[in-house]
Amino acid sequence: MPVLEYKCPNCGGGLELNPANQKMKCPFCLSEFEQAEIERLFAEQEKNKFNTDGAEEEEKARKDAEFTGSTNIYRCQSCGAEIMADETTAATFCLYCHNPVVLSARCSGDLRPSRLIPFMTTKDQATSNYQAWCGKKWFVPKEFKAVTTAEKISGVYIPFWLADCTVNGRVHAEGKKIRTWTSGNYRYTEERIFDVNRQADGVFHGIPADGSSKAEDGLMDALEPFDYSNLKEFSMNYLSGFIAEKYDVDRKDVFPRIKARVDENTEALIRNSMQYDRVNILDKNIVIEKTDWEYVMMPVWFLTYKFNDKDYYFAMNGETGKVTGILPLSKKKLFWASCLVGMIGFILGVIGGGIFL
Repeated sequence: MPVLEYKCPNCGGGLELNPANQKMKCPFCLSEFEQAEIERLFAEQEKNKFNTDGAEEEEKARKDAEFTGSTNIYRCQSCGAEIMADETTAATFCLYCHNPVVLSARCSGDLRPSRLIPFMTTKDQATSNYQAWCGKKWFVPKEFKAVTTAEKISGVYIPFWLADCTVNGRVHAEGKKIRTWTSGNYRYTEERIFDVNRQADGVFHGIPADGSSKAEDGLMDALEPFDYSNLKEFSMNYLSGFIAEKYDVDRKDVFPRIKARVDENTEALIRNSMQYDRVNILDKNIVIEKTDWEYVMMPVWFLTYKFNDKDYYFAMNGETGKVTGILPLSKKKLFWASCLVGMIGFILGVIGGGIFL
C-alpha cells in the first residue's frame, strides 16, 4: 500500500502538524514549515523519484500495492518495520520509531474526504481538560485519573457525513388558548380549542453523522457543534502526526439518524409557529425530498479505558475543546462511601436518641 511520510528537509525527521499555528513541525530539530512549502517539496521529490526509477519501479510499486492492499500491511520508510494496519486506518504511527505515516490509498477516490477541520487544540490542552473533567469525581478509579492514563490520549480524525436536506413538513394539531380570572369568591377558566394545520418547506444545511463503526454515536453527537467555517480543503499533510479513520459506515446507513434529526427539528420549528398555550400534535408527515452529501473529517482527542472488562471513553472536540465521555465507577469507593454514610447516620441516630432521653 502506498504511504506518505513528510520528512523534515533539515534533518529527515517525520513532520507533524502543529495545531497551534497550522504549520508542519519537526519534533527532532524543532524546525517549522508552511504546509504549502512542504507540499511543493514533496511533489518535487515524488516527481524526481518517478523519473529516476522508470517503468521498472512503477511495476514494482504496483505489485507491492496489490500485495499490501490485500494484506493490510505497510512498510515504515524510516525504520523498515512492517506493520499490520486495520482496514479502516488512514493515518497512524510506526510502533517502533513512532514516525507518523499516512496510508494514501485509503484517502483516494471515493474514500478521499472533500474537506476537514484541522486540529486547533493541542495534546497538552486535551490532557489538561481530561484531568479537570475527571479529577473532581470522587467515585472514579484512581487509575483512570492517573497521568499515565491521560498520556494515552490520541488525536483522531473521525469520518463524518454532512447532509443538506430539502424538507417538506405537514403537521395537524390541536391548539388550546387558556384564560383564567377571579370574580368574587370564584375562579373561572376559559379553554378554547382550535384545529391547527401547518405546512412548511425548508432546507437543513450540514446535518452531521459520524461514518465510523468504532466511534460511539452518542459520544460523537455530544461533541457538537463543529464550526464549519473552519473547514479546509482536504490535504494529506493535515493527517501527519495524527490517527485517521476512513469511513466504514456508508451514507445510506447513517440516513436513519439524519432523518430522525430532520423530523425532530422540523416538528420543533412548526410547533414554534403555533401561538397557543398548549399544543397537542395529532398527525404529522415530514418528507425529505432531496439530500446532498459531503464526506469530511472532524478532529477528536480520544481515549479508551478498559475497567472490569468494560470499555469507557473520553473525547474532546479537537476544534472547540468541548469535552464528553463515559466514566467508570469504583465499587470499592462506592462501598466505603456507603459505609461512611451509614456510620454517620447511626451516630446521628444515637446522639438524637440521647438528647431525646
